[in-house]
Amino acid sequence: MADSLLGNYQHVIEALTLTPSRGGVFEVLIGGELVFSKKTLKRHAEDGEILALFETIVGPDVPKYE
Repeated sequence: MADSLLGNYQHVIEALTLTPSRGGVFEVLIGGELVFSKKTLKRHAEDGEILALFETIVGPDVPKYE
């Protein structure tokens, strides 16, 4: 997940923090807003799901890093 985010949007990501946790908790916050919670949804993120959420939030006008 971090690789795909940084690989595509390193030019607009100011900070990326990965925090280890216990009990299978996996949450993704973008700009302080919770956009994905494994605990709430009771499932893992699907391939590309987090990247798609990020793309939706940053908007279509932000080009991917080439």
